[in-house]
This record gives sequence, C-alpha cells and structure tokens, in this order.
Amino acid sequence: MTGPATVQWTLSGFGDEIDDDPVLQIAVLQALGANHIEVRSAWGTNIVDLTSEQLTELKKLLDTAGMGVSAIASPIGKVDVTLPVEHEVERLRRAANAAQVLGARYIRIFSFYYGEGVAVDSIRDDVIERMRALAEVAEQSGVVLLHENEKDIFGDTPDRVLDIIASVNSPALKVAWDPANFVQVGVKPFDEGYAKLRPHLEYLQVKDARFADGVVVPAGEGDGDLLRTVEALKADGFVGFASLEPHLAGAHGLGGFSGPTAFGMAARAFAEVVNEAGVETK
Repeated sequence: MTGPATVQWTLSGFGDEIDDDPVLQIAVLQALGANHIEVRSAWGTNIVDLTSEQLTELKKLLDTAGMGVSAIASPIGKVDVTLPVEHEVERLRRAANAAQVLGARYIRIFSFYYGEGVAVDSIRDDVIERMRALAEVAEQSGVVLLHENEKDIFGDTPDRVLDIIASVNSPALKVAWDPANFVQVGVKPFDEGYAKLRPHLEYLQVKDARFADGVVVPAGEGDGDLLRTVEALKADGFVGFASLEPHLAGAHGLGGFSGPTAFGMAARAFAEVVNEAGVETK
C-alpha cells in the first residue's frame, strides 16, 4: 500500500551552515526554495545565548522575509552526563523561550556525552533522569523535543534511542532522524533503525555519510539509505519537515559549516532524491 503519487514536505535548513549573518542565511534558503529555517545560531552566537533584543531582531528579519522556523537547533544534551540535571534544564528554558519568540514548535536536543573509559550502559539511568526532566519542561512550555542520534552520546544507536523514547514516554519527546550520524557509528540506518523508530519519527535531518571513512557527503551519495527512507516515509504518510544539515565544509562539537555554494549542492542533491521518490518540497 503506497501513498498518493506525490506528497509535499516542508523544506528547511540549518541557517548557520550558510553564514553567520541571518540575512544571508534567509536569502540563500529562499533561493533554494525553502521558506523555513532551522536556527542554531545567528551573528555567530548560539541560540541559547542570544539576548532578548537579538531574538526580537531575528524575529523581525524572519517576518519581513516571510520565513518560518522549523526548529530550534539547541545544544541541549551535548554536555557530560555528570553535570547536574538543572544545568541543561535551565538552558532548555532559554531554548523554549527562543522557540516561543520565533514561533517554533520543535527543539532539537541530545542525550549526553560520557567520559572516556566509561561504560555506556552505566550512565543509562542518569540519562533517562535528565531526559525526563527535559521532557517535563517541554510539556510545560508547549514545545516538542526532537532527539538527534548524535555519535558519542548515549542515544547514538537505534536501540538506545528507542530506550530513551520508551522510558521517558512523553508526548513532548520525539525522534529527529539523522542517517549520517547512524552511518558514522556503524549502523545501517534503514535496515537497522527505521522500523524501530518510525512510530516516533517526527523530523528528518538531511545528511549522508560513507561507511568506509565516515565522511559526510551530499544526500544520496553515501550509505545513509536516503532514497529508501524517503520512499518509506512517503508510503507511511509522513508530511513533516526535511531540514538540510550538509556539514560539507567541516564539523565541530556544536555544529558544522558548508558555506553558500556547498549548501546549494546539498540542496540540489536532496532534490534529486525526493524527485525520484515522488515527494515535492515547499
């Protein structure tokens, strides 16, 4: 049983992969056919550190351009699990405020780093405790958290992502699907993760990578099973956001960079994938 001949998804992208200046971020995304942006930083400052004046200015720029915000790409959970619970709860409150100001429903988060030599299973209970606390803040704030399967955090494999989602059991905690990150931890995204996580999959991050060397490549050029995933999502009736996060010019702890040219290449590569699958982006 398949869906309609063509479905529409909403295209977005990480603006700071294009440039520090949100004006240029907006211009490039709109030139590529996107009317939404995922906000991780603006003017070189992370979203949780922007002042109220900066948030107001950013909102004004977005409104003037007719640009919506698909998600707040926060760094919440990209810290060591030994930090107190309240550390990330407080930062999440700032991210939730940014979401409210910018009119975003989703906030991207992670599930904590742990020290070298620490057994991953030994931090499970601490991770669940922290994720529960974050979900409670999200429920109170009227936002939905999207857990990204980043490498080197607790929730880097499909089984551990599912453990988090099932254990926290909150309507305010869902899955952001990042195929490149799965590839980089040795997971075949579609074969080993899709069926387990599809019931909780709310948001697609468009990034691909190769098993051979872990290098991030344009969508469809790696081992992330982008076409099979898009086809399956279409058949399942998915109609959400697809957010470009190319990481084509470099990556660091809190994000990545592509530049306008490489970002355009990434957008065109994804357009080929969705066109083959019979999905339109708007």
